[in-house]
Amino acid sequence: MTDTITFTLDGETVTAAPGQTIWEVAHGRGLAIPHLCHRPEPGYRSDGNCRACMVEIEGERTLAASCIREPSEGMVVNTATERAETARRGVIELLLADQPEEARDASSHLRDMAAVQGVRESRYPAIERARVPLIDDSHVAMSVNLDACIHCNLCVRACREVQVNDVIGMAGRGHDAKIVFDFDDPMGASSCVACGECVQACPTGALMPAEVTDSARYDREVKSVCPYCGVGCQLSLKVKDDKVVWVDGADGPANENRLCVKGRFGFDYIAHPHRLTRPLIRREGAAKGLNVDPANPLATFREATWEEAMDAAAYGLKTLGGQRVAGFGSAKCSNEEAYLFQKLIRQGFGHNNVDHCTRLCHASSVAALMENVGSGAVTATFNEIENADVAIVIGANPVENHPVAATYFKQFAKRGGTLIVMDPRGQALKRHATHMLQFKPGADVAMLNAIMHVIVEEELYDRQYVAGMTENFEAMKAHLAGFPPEEMAAHCGIEAETLRAVARDFATARAGMIFWGMGVSQHVHGTDNSRCLISLALMCGHVGRPGTGLHPLRGQNNVQGASDAGLIPMFLPDYQSVTDDGVRSAFSEIWGSGGFSDQKGLTVTEILDAVHSGNINGMYILGENPAMSDPDVEHARAALAKLDHLVVQDIFLTETANYADVILPAAAWAEKSGTVTNTNRQVQMGRPAVPPPGEAREDWWITVELAKRLGLGWDYAGPYEVFAEMKKGMKSLDNITWERLEAEDAVTYPVKGPDVPGEAVVFGDGFPRDGGRARFTPAEIVPPDEVPDAEYPMVLTTGRQLEHWHTGAMTRRASVLDAVEPEANCSLHPATLRRLGVEAGGTVRLVTRRGAVEVMARADRAVSPDMVFLPFAFVEAAANVLTNPALDPYGKIPEFKFAACRVEAVPLAAE
Repeated sequence: MTDTITFTLDGETVTAAPGQTIWEVAHGRGLAIPHLCHRPEPGYRSDGNCRACMVEIEGERTLAASCIREPSEGMVVNTATERAETARRGVIELLLADQPEEARDASSHLRDMAAVQGVRESRYPAIERARVPLIDDSHVAMSVNLDACIHCNLCVRACREVQVNDVIGMAGRGHDAKIVFDFDDPMGASSCVACGECVQACPTGALMPAEVTDSARYDREVKSVCPYCGVGCQLSLKVKDDKVVWVDGADGPANENRLCVKGRFGFDYIAHPHRLTRPLIRREGAAKGLNVDPANPLATFREATWEEAMDAAAYGLKTLGGQRVAGFGSAKCSNEEAYLFQKLIRQGFGHNNVDHCTRLCHASSVAALMENVGSGAVTATFNEIENADVAIVIGANPVENHPVAATYFKQFAKRGGTLIVMDPRGQALKRHATHMLQFKPGADVAMLNAIMHVIVEEELYDRQYVAGMTENFEAMKAHLAGFPPEEMAAHCGIEAETLRAVARDFATARAGMIFWGMGVSQHVHGTDNSRCLISLALMCGHVGRPGTGLHPLRGQNNVQGASDAGLIPMFLPDYQSVTDDGVRSAFSEIWGSGGFSDQKGLTVTEILDAVHSGNINGMYILGENPAMSDPDVEHARAALAKLDHLVVQDIFLTETANYADVILPAAAWAEKSGTVTNTNRQVQMGRPAVPPPGEAREDWWITVELAKRLGLGWDYAGPYEVFAEMKKGMKSLDNITWERLEAEDAVTYPVKGPDVPGEAVVFGDGFPRDGGRARFTPAEIVPPDEVPDAEYPMVLTTGRQLEHWHTGAMTRRASVLDAVEPEANCSLHPATLRRLGVEAGGTVRLVTRRGAVEVMARADRAVSPDMVFLPFAFVEAAANVLTNPALDPYGKIPEFKFAACRVEAVPLAAE
C-alpha cells in the first residue's frame, strides 16, 4: 500500500504526498509558477485569492489555483498552456497597473513574478489620483504605502495566523476595500508589537522597514542567529557597503522565518557611536565608578595599542595569580568563546572560580533538573507543543520575553489546545488561556503541591510510568497528603475548584508540556519550584514522548551553550563534576596541562562577596555587566571598585567597564564566527556579516592572546579548532561537526549518527541517573526571604520588557527599540495609583531595604494592587538597586522576583 498520489504534470508522471498541492509538487520539480498570495514558508496556509498561479486541468471547465488545489489520482495538469499563461499574465498586468511610480523600478516579489511571466509593464490605467492612499509613516519601525497593496491578504495571515497578534485586517467593500490596523488606526497608533512579520510577507513593498525605501538596496545577505533571547531565531542580515541595512527571518528550526521586534529591528546597535574601537587603559590615579565624568565618560581612560593593553591586562592578573583572580564569562558570546574562557581560568589560575549569567536566571532550574532528571537541558524543544494537547506556562511571559516561542503557544491555543497560564502578574498570553491562575507572589510550591495532591487523591497519575521510570513516589504521595486545595487556596490565592480543574486537565491529557521562566527560578525557593514542576510532569507520564516535556525557557542567546561548555563553577563541559578526579584528569590531558582544583568554585554573587572579604583581588569579565545585573548592585559596584585589577572585554563602555583598569574592545555577534546553542538544544552556526569597527577583535582571539601572555601556550587558527577540541570532552557534540553545521546551519543534540537528525524529545527510554530512573523530590513551603510589613507593605518584582533585553547595553543603543521604549518605567495597578494620588505618567519612588529609585509610573491592571513591576534595563532607575541578594541554597540564585517594597508619590517639581 502507498499513501502517494500519482498524476500527470506537464506530460510527466509525478507523485504527491497527501495534502500536497499542485504548486508544491511543481515547485519541487523546478517549475516556476507565479505566486503572490501564497508563501511556501511554514505557518502560512494557501489562500488562492490572487489567481496568479492558475493551471489547466484536463476535463475541467475552469482554471484552478495551483496553490490550493490538491491533485487526485490520475489527474492531468498542464501549467504552460496558452490559456493558463494568458490568465496569469493578465492578473499580473492588472496588479502592476496600480503600483506607485516609486515601486516601478524597485525589486519586489511582484516584480520577480512578473518577470517569470514575461510581463514588463501594464497596459491598463492606474487608479484615479484622488483615490491613491496616503503613505502612513506613523510607526517608528515600518512604513505603510497602501498604493502598492494588491490585497493578497498575506499580511493579515502573517499577523493573525502566524504571529497571532490580530492587529491587521481588511475593511471596506469593493473598490474601497483596504488593509487596516485595529479599528483603522494609523499603524503607529495601533496595538502592533513591531514583529515585522507583515513586512517580510508583503510581496509588493506596501509594508517596508521605515529606513528602507528600495528593497534592492543591499548587495549581499548573511545567514546567522539572533543575538538576543534563548529562542535562537535564525536570520538573514542584508548588507550593503559593509553595513547591515535590514534583517529578515530565516527558516531556522526554532523560528521558521519568524522574528520579534528585537530580532528584526534591534540590529543597529553594532553601528552605534558608543562602540569601543581601541583598547583603553585607566589613567593613573583616575577614580573608578559610574558618572565620574558624565560629559566625557572616556576621560578616565587613555587609548593604547593592543600589545600594551594585553600586556597590562595579563601582568595585573598574573601578578595576583591563583585564587585571588576570578572570571565572569558571557552567555552572549559563542560556545567556543565560553569554552576558552572557563579553560583560561581553570588552566591559568588552577581553580574553578568562574561563572556566568546562568547563576542569575536558571541556576535553580538546572540544579533541580540535574538532581531529579540527570540533565540540565530541556527534555523537549518548545516546538513540540504542536504535538501536545495541554501545556502549562508558569513564571514566564513569553509574549514579551520569548516572542517567537510565544507564537507557537498562541497557535496551540488557537487550534484547541488547553493552555494553562500561571503567574502573579497578568500577561498577554492570558487571553489565549483556558485557565489563568494569577497566584500570590511566592506561593508556587503551595499551588503546585495542591495540584499534585488532587492527581494523587483522584488517582489520575500514570501508574505504569511511575512504576517503570521513577523512584521515591511513595514518599511524594505521603508528602502531598498535607496539601489539599481547600487549605492551599488561601495560601496561593487560587480557588480550590480551579486547582482541581487544572489538575484534571493536565493529568488526563494525552500529552502535556511544562514551560517556565525566571518567575519560577529567581526565588530562595526556586529549586523547590522546579522540583514541583518536574514531579508534576513525572507523575502524569508527560516526559519522553512527542508533545511532552520539561522546558525552562532560557533567557540569553547562548546561556544554554555557555553552560554546556563548562562556564559554571561546579561543572566542567557537559556538566561533568569538578570534584571527579577522572573528569579533571581527562580535561587536563585534552588541554595538555597540569591539574587544577577539585573544589567547586565560587558563584557570581559569592565571588563579589569574596572581593569584599579580601580573598579575591582581580577579575577578568567578558561581556557581563554585574554593575547592573547583580542583586543589591551597590554592593556589587563597591566590590568592582575595590578590585586591584579588573579587565573588562566588551563592545560598549558598560556600567561595569567604568570600573575597569584595562578595557579590551570586542566584536559584536554580527561581526564574528562561532556556534551558539539555544533553549531547544539546537547548536547553530553564526557567521560574520560586517567587520568589527576600528581595532575591535573577536572575543576568542582576545582570550587566546591573553592566555599566551599568561604562559599557557595556546595556538588556535580559529573557532573551528576550538570546536574540535570541545568535541574531545563533550559527548553532547557527538556526530556534530563544524562542517555539518556550516552545511545544515543547526543540529539538535543529542545526535545518534552523523547523517541523522538530532532528538527533539529525550528520555523516552530512561534517564541519565543511576538506575535510569527520574526522582520525585518533595518540596515544603518556604516563605520569601523578606515579606511585606508595615514599613514595606508591597511586593516588588522585576523582569524584561518586549523592546529591551538584559541590562540594556545593546537594546538601548538600537534606534527603533529605544524610540519605542525610551524611558525607565514601572507598572502599578490603577487602584494603587489612585491611592497614592499619582496620575499615570507621574513619578513615584520605590524603596526597599537596600535603596531607592525614582521612576515614571504606568497604570497596568495586569499587576495586582499590592505589587509593582520594574524592568531591569534602565541604569537611571536600576531595578537591582532594590532587589534582595538572598540566595536559593541549592541553585545559589538571588531572589530577584520578590522584595518587600514601599511606593511613594514624588511631588511635581515647582516651576
